[in-house]
Amino acid sequence: MNRFVSPAGAATAASLPPSAALALHANRAPLTRVALATIEPHFNLYLRFGEPAHTLRLDRWRRWAVFLPGAVLCRIRWQANDYGTVRWQLMVMQACTPLDAAQRIPGVQPGARLLLHVEGHHSVRSVLQRMDAIESLGIAPAAVSPAYWRTLANRLAARQPLPDYTAERHAAWLAGRALS
Repeated sequence: MNRFVSPAGAATAASLPPSAALALHANRAPLTRVALATIEPHFNLYLRFGEPAHTLRLDRWRRWAVFLPGAVLCRIRWQANDYGTVRWQLMVMQACTPLDAAQRIPGVQPGARLLLHVEGHHSVRSVLQRMDAIESLGIAPAAVSPAYWRTLANRLAARQPLPDYTAERHAAWLAGRALS
């Protein structure tokens, strides 16, 4: 008899190893898997913010962060060669439900709603400064309005000044979310 099957013959989340339990959970609610990796000193693909429901460690260098639908996260990709940094990339994305339109993003399965995507040292540093300012207000960046991240993306693309995220703006977004 298979050790992962209950006496009645049906698999339960409690009787399965963590990876199989997540697969069973995936039948009820879609989960978003985000690839993360670190190869010192030349490559780092990591989360800046976001609360994964589970993390699967594949080996010393690679792991999967698993997110529930609606979760907001930020993934940063940094690459270097022997002469210095060759790539900075920052993505703020939101895990989707089956009814949401999702974009295909390398390393994100099955996809996510892309709220902000920037490349280059200057752009990434500008967004990181905004994230630090948001955290200094006592607001978790994952709790920020998705519209703010889209606004940052549009302002960066248009090379216009970036707006600040204020406590008042956050309170207004929370109030609007509570009404819906």
